[in-house]
Amino acid sequence: METSSDIHVESAKIQREIKNYLGVNSGELVFEYSTIDGKQKLDLITINPRHSQSFLFHSELGFDKVEVLKKMLDYVKNYRDQESSYTIQWMAKDEKELHTSYFRASNILDSLDKLYYGRDRNTITVFSVVLNPVS
Repeated sequence: METSSDIHVESAKIQREIKNYLGVNSGELVFEYSTIDGKQKLDLITINPRHSQSFLFHSELGFDKVEVLKKMLDYVKNYRDQESSYTIQWMAKDEKELHTSYFRASNILDSLDKLYYGRDRNTITVFSVVLNPVS
């Protein structure tokens, strides 16, 4: 039986591994936990340092924090082989600059959901969504 401190140590270790695997700075990745129907949900959120916007990277469900982190780590190690790459050009309301963001998703709607995650859809205007060629 693991003690709660072991769970925290294990969680921190897996989070570090995810950050290292993605090659991002600590401030550019947010692990957001919630409970849905008795299960642990993890939303992994990226923060773009250039335009200070946050986007959903991926969500996972599991029985506890460690399991959901292990599922996320597995996703992070394999997502490039499993999901398509999309380029989205968009502009925030009240801004004049066109931004380009890249997402991995199973389809166009999922890529847009990642762009709009946690925000009012009226605050961003999307100009194009392109499925990138497989390289």
